[in-house]
Amino acid sequence: MKSYSLYLIKLTGEALVKNGEHFSASAARFIAEEIRSVVRNSSVRLAVVVGGGNVVRGAELEQQGLDRNVADNMGMLATVQNALLLEYFLEQSGVPARTMTSIPMNNIAEPYIYKRALRHLAKGRVVVLSGGIGEPYVSTDFAAVQRACQLDAVAILKGTKVDGIYDTDPKKNKHAKFISETTYNEVLRLQLAVMDEQAFSHARNRYKRPTHVFNIFKKGNLQRVVQGKKSAPLLCRRYVSRKGKCKGGTFAYFGSCANGAAHAGNKLFCDIKPQTHAFFFSQRMLL
Repeated sequence: MKSYSLYLIKLTGEALVKNGEHFSASAARFIAEEIRSVVRNSSVRLAVVVGGGNVVRGAELEQQGLDRNVADNMGMLATVQNALLLEYFLEQSGVPARTMTSIPMNNIAEPYIYKRALRHLAKGRVVVLSGGIGEPYVSTDFAAVQRACQLDAVAILKGTKVDGIYDTDPKKNKHAKFISETTYNEVLRLQLAVMDEQAFSHARNRYKRPTHVFNIFKKGNLQRVVQGKKSAPLLCRRYVSRKGKCKGGTFAYFGSCANGAAHAGNKLFCDIKPQTHAFFFSQRMLL
């Protein structure tokens, strides 16, 4: 049994931007320090899937007339640049890190092999995952869900520019309503723009563990989310049976420790017994 809890961060490329620049050393240093504050706890490990929207977005290039294969390949290369930038500032902050990429480029980064990634994580390194899944027509959000499945992450932490999930874009609508809790099914039904539909469908059907959306730009937010103090959870209905029993896996709920004890702040959503890992949800949150 693993002696640590692994969380997978989906980091928007815009987190590495400041004042309209493609890359910002100060922004990357800020993210590195946020990660360092979390991994100082020896029971926590982090893998990071980086986006590339600060450099180029494949979907936008396609709208300009480029072939989607070419556009997405350019987008995947942009994520590698971001990963190298983040890896550099992590190591400058004293955090051991490894960049891995789905696209073979051995002189620059290690190829992504899930067993090798797990070995890095077991040694206390932050693994920065780039290149999406190495194929066009899927987003880095989808890649985050896929890597969370492969690496057995207890939760996906989606770092964005907003404080959680809203019914509309709060940057465009000042009357947007904050959604404190929801499910993958409801997000898909309401077409909430949190992740793309393909990624959410994959999370609902295959990952079946929570995704938490939070503002990565606010100092201390990442640590608060990992501690269970601040987040907007997406709870998958299919992961909990009618009896409220965990359907498999020790880390059935975001914020659970290796021994099954729940962090303070999670009482609103569940209470976990260390021995049985039994869940007590409200009836509307069950199947």
